[in-house]
Amino acid sequence: MKDFLKVSPLKILESSAYKELGKGNLGVLIARAGVGKTSCLIHIAFDKLFREEKLVHVSLKDAPEKVASYYNAILYDLVKVLDMENEHEARARLDKNRIIFAYLKESFDLNRLRKSLTSLVSEVNFIPNTLVIDGVDFAEAGRDIFEGFKKIAKEFDLEVWFSALSHRHITEKNEKGIPFPCNNLDDLFSLIIQLYSTQSGIFLKLLKDHDIEPIPDIMLRLDPNNYLVIE
Repeated sequence: MKDFLKVSPLKILESSAYKELGKGNLGVLIARAGVGKTSCLIHIAFDKLFREEKLVHVSLKDAPEKVASYYNAILYDLVKVLDMENEHEARARLDKNRIIFAYLKESFDLNRLRKSLTSLVSEVNFIPNTLVIDGVDFAEAGRDIFEGFKKIAKEFDLEVWFSALSHRHITEKNEKGIPFPCNNLDDLFSLIIQLYSTQSGIFLKLLKDHDIEPIPDIMLRLDPNNYLVIE
């Protein structure tokens, strides 16, 4: 899957300090509604899966079947765009290395997630490298939940990626330039990436790079049709 890795949104980390998020750390993708943060988040998941890493996708808004349909639709597009020769092999790799958890109707809590992860490791011998969390309301969640996710990341020796919804009418930023809704949480995240749209196209920008200050101006342009990097 070398062709995908060359154009994955995580290519932005090639210019970062450590080239990765890293075990025990939290990363977040910030975007406004309709820009494509869920699609881009799933591309991050594919980057991990195509590297033969184990991944758990945690959805707080969609049933497992709907989440799986997102992955299947994006994989279908990738097969066409990248002219993959063996679609069946790619789907088999996806099914083998990914597990979906869905917590709907406010059924999520950190202890429940911890128990589910413990069962995966001890009973199924599925040891995840990455958690992808989609659907957390950053504006309402509070600091405690992200501190809890940080503990889980360290406890299970994995990295955790989130998506966060920003709003056009809320322009608040902190002194480091981190926008709402992460402006009061940025110390908990090792990587903060913004996905945004302009008349010139769709872009990724690295807003926080671990402990590097100030960070260099690192940006990538994405194809609006498939969220792959335009080189």
